[in-house]
Order: sequence, then C-alpha cells, then structure tokens
Amino acid sequence: MKSYKSIIKICFFALLFNTTSCKKIDDKFLNKTPETFYTTDNIFSSSAQIDQAVVAVYSQLRDMWANPTEQAWTFVFRGNGTDMFDVPSIRRANSFNNYGTINANSDIFYQNFSAWYKIIAKANLAIYSADLPNISWSTPADKAYTVAQARFFRAFAYRNLAELFGGVPIVKDVATAARFNYARASRVETYQFAIDELLSIENDLPITTGSGGRLVRGAAQHNLCELYLAMGTQLAANGDAAGASKAFTNSIAYGNKVIDGSPYALMKNRFGARRTETQGNVYWDLFQENNVNYQDGNTECIWAIEIDYATFKAEDPRSKLPYSRIYGPVFRNGSPANLGGALEDVGGRGISQVTPTLYTRDNIYQGVYANDMRNTDIVFRRIFLGNVPTSPYFGIPVPWSVLYDTKDDQSLDYPVSCKIATDKYTGLADGQDRSNLFRDDYFIRLPETILLRAEAKQRNGDKAGAATDVNLLRSRANCTYLVGAGDMDDNFNTILDERARELVYEECRWNTLLRMGGTIAVDRIKKYAFWPEAQASLTFNYNLWPIPQLVIDANKDVKLAQNPGW
Repeated sequence: MKSYKSIIKICFFALLFNTTSCKKIDDKFLNKTPETFYTTDNIFSSSAQIDQAVVAVYSQLRDMWANPTEQAWTFVFRGNGTDMFDVPSIRRANSFNNYGTINANSDIFYQNFSAWYKIIAKANLAIYSADLPNISWSTPADKAYTVAQARFFRAFAYRNLAELFGGVPIVKDVATAARFNYARASRVETYQFAIDELLSIENDLPITTGSGGRLVRGAAQHNLCELYLAMGTQLAANGDAAGASKAFTNSIAYGNKVIDGSPYALMKNRFGARRTETQGNVYWDLFQENNVNYQDGNTECIWAIEIDYATFKAEDPRSKLPYSRIYGPVFRNGSPANLGGALEDVGGRGISQVTPTLYTRDNIYQGVYANDMRNTDIVFRRIFLGNVPTSPYFGIPVPWSVLYDTKDDQSLDYPVSCKIATDKYTGLADGQDRSNLFRDDYFIRLPETILLRAEAKQRNGDKAGAATDVNLLRSRANCTYLVGAGDMDDNFNTILDERARELVYEECRWNTLLRMGGTIAVDRIKKYAFWPEAQASLTFNYNLWPIPQLVIDANKDVKLAQNPGW
C-alpha cells in the first residue's frame, strides 16, 4: 500500500439539502432524468472500487497519526496536554492544559469526535456495498477480507471513541437522510459492539501479508486485548467485579494470542538496513528507514503506517512523517549563543509544536531506571556539541545546566528521540530541509500488547505476572533494574512509566490515561504538566472528554447527556 491512487473520499457526516428558485427555468431541463445520479446503491460498480474506499480509511488514519498538515486537534489526540507532552514557551496560546479555556465548545473535541465518525461512515458504506447484487468478487475470501478490514475500522473507531468520550451513538447503517435523534449507548455497550465486530472478523484477516500496511489478524487480537481491558476497567468502576474479572481474563487471553501464539517476537539482535553500523543498538534499529514493517524482518511490527518518498514526490504530499519539525527542539531559540542551525547535529529543522514534559525526558530515567538502552545517547540524544564559534562550548557538549537556564529555554531545549530525527535524512538532494522522515511508522508494535497484558494481569490480581511482562521489555532494553510485584503500585505508575519509556511518540496517551479510571488521569496531568495552568485550573476529576456541544445541539430530537464534570 505504498501508493494511494484513485482514493475515493466520501463523507456522510452531514447531509446538506439546498433549494433555489428562479423565475424562468426550462421545463425540459427540470423533467429530464439524470443520466448519472449517484446513490448508495450505484456509487460502486466493482469490487476494486470498494477496496479503494477501504484504502481511503487507511489514508485517513495515516493522516491522523502522522499529522502531515499539522492539525492542532491531532497534536492533542497524540498526547498534547497529558502527563507526557505540553507546548513550548513560543506556543503557549496552543496549550491544552488551561482548563479555564477548555470546555465542550472546544474545536479540538469536535474535530476528534467527527474524525472517527467519518471513518465509521466510510466503513459502513464499504460493508453495505460489498453485498450489492451488481458487485462481483473474484473469490469469497477476497470479499471476506475487504469486509473484514472495513469492520475492523468501524470497531477501531468505536474503541477510540469509547476510550475518549465514553458511550456514543452506535451507527451501523449508511445514512440516506439527515437524522437528529441519535441516542448514546453506554461506554460498556460501545466497547462490546467493537468487541463483537472484531470477534466476527478475526479469522477473516490473514496472519501475515506480502506487503506492509494492510491489516492482519494480530491487529484485531491486539485491539481485543485492549478492548477487554478497557471494558473490565469500566465494569469494575460500575461495581461489577465478576464481569470485570471475566473481561480481564479475556484481555489476557488475547494478549497471549499475539505475544505467545503468533509470528511476533521482540527484536533482541541488531537487524535491518544499518545493522552493521557500530553506533546503533537494536532499539535504534526499530526506527530506521526500511526497518519498520514485518516484511522488513521486524517481528515487532503488527500494523504499520506506510510512507514512501517516491510516492511523496510523485502524487501524495502527505506521505511523510513531519516529526523532526513537529516534535524537534528549537535550540536556535532556546540557546542561540551555543547551538544554531537546523542540521542533523541539532535534530533537524524542529519548530516544537509539542514539547516533552520533564517527566518524559528526565523523570522516568532517574535513579535505578537510568541504565536503559532507551536512555542511551543514540536512542534519546542528550549530547549536543556547541556549533556557534563564539560559544565557550564550541565543539564540546553544552551542559544541560546551560540549556535549562530558564523555564522558557527549558521548554525549547530537550533531548532528541531517534523516533523523531535521523542522522541520514532522505531527499536532501531534492530540496528537503530535514523537517520530515520518510520511513514507515507503527500503528501497533508488540511492546504495547505486552504492556496491555501486564495491566490486565495486574487488574486481575496478578502483580507478579504483570511485573514479568514489564520485564520482558526491560530485559530487552538491557536494564539493570528489573521490577517486582512490589513495584506494581495500585495507581499503575510502573506500567504508565514503562509505557512512556517504550512508547514515547508512539502511543496515543489520552486514550491510555482516560481509560485508567479513578483520578489517575487528572492526578498525573496536574503533577507533570510543564506549565502551571493545569495545576491552577484543573479543579474537577474526569475520565472522559466532553461530548462536543455542537454535536449535542445538532441532535435536536434526542437529548445527548453531557459527560460528568463538563
């Protein structure tokens, strides 16, 4: 799926009807039968076109993750405003931590909410059209796989909606007229719908594919692991201990399928295009060009975003990862007397749309947690040689005491992850400016499945088993300190910290925090936010974003209840 050609972009989020009047119109024109009038029953004429509608969802999801057009709502979806990420001083106006200004009218919430329903609309159309009598399929398996992908996307959308917004209207049919009477399902019901969808298509997804990007069975099983975990957490909050335990057991079972009963395994030895270079390590290898896909020999990759430089140049300007630009530090503003420019030595052309909090960059590597492959300079670079000739540190490492001179400078100067920058940028001969990476990226990587299973084990009373799972990652990272059952605290700090070490710039942190329950999300945001607005303004507890007020107002025939606290 390196190329996205002839993508059909159809949005049924809203149906707009417009009537006009004129004094003189040709009656023959008014009475003429249109030769091409598209409806849900004739918009597709071949199975290949339905597959292109499915490809359109892959494309939309790629844009939601990679954010090639730098949308503010996507910055939030990917973690801005959580314990892990904030904004630098030059972007305080874009903060998502000031709860004096964040409310149900915020466009951030509406854009996130509607993005998932656009995916649902596209999936519903593909599912419906697959059974139209005019569509011929080459084989039953071809049809089953196309429908399975569409139903996966529908389930994936509802999983994200439930984690972020709670119970939402479940829409299974193609809209043919405007509706204003949608009713919210409960959060558990929404999780259950997504679970049922994935259970029904699990075996219609292949175990592996010949090329990267397309869905495989492990992606469904990973999401079932997460869905059962999320549902169990909500059932426990509802007081249903027996139901919660059953859900956690199912979560563990699906984690087992991915971790122990599939072709996936942690990469423990150097591999891929740059494996012979002495500077790297196996964790660094995971994020190099031509190393990401399972088809590249990477057994950690369950589902990947496909990025291709040739496609970027020829037809798809969104086929890029603008991570160096979005996430990169701005030393030239934070410490201009010592570090300047936008070359590889400072992590590329960063403009820091989002900055890692001190928790993400420093706190999680303190004390016994310091010795960690993920904290080595090749992976999380902390050594920057002064490149300004007049600097007293010209040609030698600039101390962090200098880079962290003020709070404002601290927000612009920070370590550079190998996930957001490289020492070998593609496209420089064609005029690229070190803003973008042109490697594939992960939707799902095996370590996240391991951490989901660890959480399910802990929630089901098995702290020793949870610690064993966390240590699978810590052992691979050559950590000298391995956790024990006593480290698995009831606020899940050990698991959340390990997620931050392993999945920084990968996980969608809001999903993780909001499904944790209790006061975990609020407590961590108030504790670790970079700027003080959160501590001052976050005066209520919540585990859900608000239903966008625009959605509530538009659904005029049925009152959609707002989430507590909003």
